[in-house]
Amino acid sequence: MKIALIYPPTADPTAPYLSVPILTGYLRSKGMEVLPIDANVEGYDFMLRPENLRKVAVLADRRLGQLKKEPLLDHGSQLEGLALFRASRFAHELPDKIQDALSVMRDPSGRRFYDPQSYEKAVVVIERALQLISAAHAPLALNFNSYRTPFALLSIREIAADARPERNPFHAYYSEVLCERLARENVGIAGISVAFPGQIQPAYALAYLLRRRFRNLHITVGGPAMTQALIRLSAGQLRRAMTPFHSAVLFEGEAALADLVRSVEKGKSPGGVIRGETATDLSDLPAPDYEGLPLGAYLSPEPVLSYDVSRGCYWGKCAFCYYGLAETGTTRYRERPLDRVMEHLNCLAEKHQGRIFFFSQDTLRPATARRLAAAVKDSRASWRWACDMRPEPALTPDCCRELAQGGALAFAVGVESGSPRVLKLIDKGIRRDAVASAVENLAAAGIAVEWMCFTHFPTENLSEALETLRFIEAQQENIALFTCGRFSLVHRAKVACRPEDYGIADVWQVAGDEFIQTLFYREKVPSRHPGDDDRIDAFIHRLSRGYWFHDYPWAGSLSTAHSYLWYDHYGPDVFRRFSKKRIRLKREVSTAAGRGMGRIAQLSGNNEEEIWRSLIYEKRTVSPESYRRMAEAITAVKNPFFKKIV
Repeated sequence: MKIALIYPPTADPTAPYLSVPILTGYLRSKGMEVLPIDANVEGYDFMLRPENLRKVAVLADRRLGQLKKEPLLDHGSQLEGLALFRASRFAHELPDKIQDALSVMRDPSGRRFYDPQSYEKAVVVIERALQLISAAHAPLALNFNSYRTPFALLSIREIAADARPERNPFHAYYSEVLCERLARENVGIAGISVAFPGQIQPAYALAYLLRRRFRNLHITVGGPAMTQALIRLSAGQLRRAMTPFHSAVLFEGEAALADLVRSVEKGKSPGGVIRGETATDLSDLPAPDYEGLPLGAYLSPEPVLSYDVSRGCYWGKCAFCYYGLAETGTTRYRERPLDRVMEHLNCLAEKHQGRIFFFSQDTLRPATARRLAAAVKDSRASWRWACDMRPEPALTPDCCRELAQGGALAFAVGVESGSPRVLKLIDKGIRRDAVASAVENLAAAGIAVEWMCFTHFPTENLSEALETLRFIEAQQENIALFTCGRFSLVHRAKVACRPEDYGIADVWQVAGDEFIQTLFYREKVPSRHPGDDDRIDAFIHRLSRGYWFHDYPWAGSLSTAHSYLWYDHYGPDVFRRFSKKRIRLKREVSTAAGRGMGRIAQLSGNNEEEIWRSLIYEKRTVSPESYRRMAEAITAVKNPFFKKIV
């Protein structure tokens, strides 16, 4: 029996993600026939074809034309009209530009890919194409990191509604390409691997279609995002969540998926949730198998491949963290034997002409990284590597020099905070001075250091948040890129399990949120005051001006294939040196209608923010009906496009 392993949209299209190659390698090692399908890169490739963008532009024009006939715009029409109006300014030029933009990303010579102006223009065109697709399917917000509608994933009812063909921009690809391929290949099992939250809704939309299209196809689902979503549901919620799937394989799934395949081959059809066992010994696991994936279709000039040198986190104590295939916190740390690692990586590099690897795991021990670097140097391997790493005291000047000599290209380090009190509170296990020394040593060795920080941890005050930003500022010459987000409370992190230990008085989920079950909280004593967030945001904006940033997954965002390629080509300081390279977009001609839409943008944005603040923090319940009642209470405004016909 042939099994299709499918990686759904929406995710990074610049490089293959590790989940399907890991499962492919394992199942093939057991003699099973596997058809790996990256429906993410294939789906975007299909959707971004010029002829398909023209259809989307016509659809957006039709919807905008209908809105222009309305003398007044209610709140919902304001939001839809804004999205359509903004997209209409470039909608009809995109089909003629998209192929060239994609060819920049795939340029095998690298000449245009590494030219800042060509690259920047290509990014703008591709992102505008996604903006157009979103507007034509309003209220959808689609990018390579997320897939959102106002009530996305609240319940299985809303999931099914968003899966309808007219609301799903991937439906044509699913129906015309993917389903036809599964039928042609006579696939008996479809395994959908959902690694990130942005893939959940597209995965459900695909599963619903497969259930309608194929009577005898066993559909199973797994991956970190689905594991984290399904394990916290009640029995009734779980039954509803499993509606389009026959089974779900949660946690580490290699062995459990192989057992499922054998059962289906014997005529059995295991249903419900199947719990995978954490692999205690990685020594016998085969290498990830990329054979069959369209490596030339990814939006990069050359392949950047992922590999799991280790799994889990050896520290595993950070209070804010819940990550990957774990019940709580992070999974137990394990490593592959070094000789197997080198054998696998050398084979993958030779087979796929890979020069750069990303070690996809929670974090890698500095001692292991040092031994790996020595092995790379001794073998004279030509490939380089990047990974996540804790900024440990073990990263001495000698260690960092050895890492660089052994192919280390870039490390993303979890700094989290510049406040000693907050670092202690989150149980980071590293002092601020040790972080600074590690970062300085890595940068001095020529390794790109990417900082990951956040503000707004419970009880953190303005002064402590600014300590983090001043820490970044003081180390800016050593930082290749940085991100500074806002803390969010997640299920099964230590903070969520013991909120009273972190100054939290109340934790709740809004009624009506049956699936994702987002957590909200209130501090015992408010740690910030009006205006604090504006000061924090202004400081981050000032720091950002020193970098050539882009949104994920482009060059100038953390831990991406493109950033690694640019480090390799230009050096670790490339995004500071190119901080002035952002192109200036042509300013739109000011019109009365455009100015009117600008006023509506501010008004509708404030109203939308107030609706959700009230639903979440006051009513603590959300549904399409409750949202609609509040939206209908907002006074409609004059349509700036409406012209009365006399």
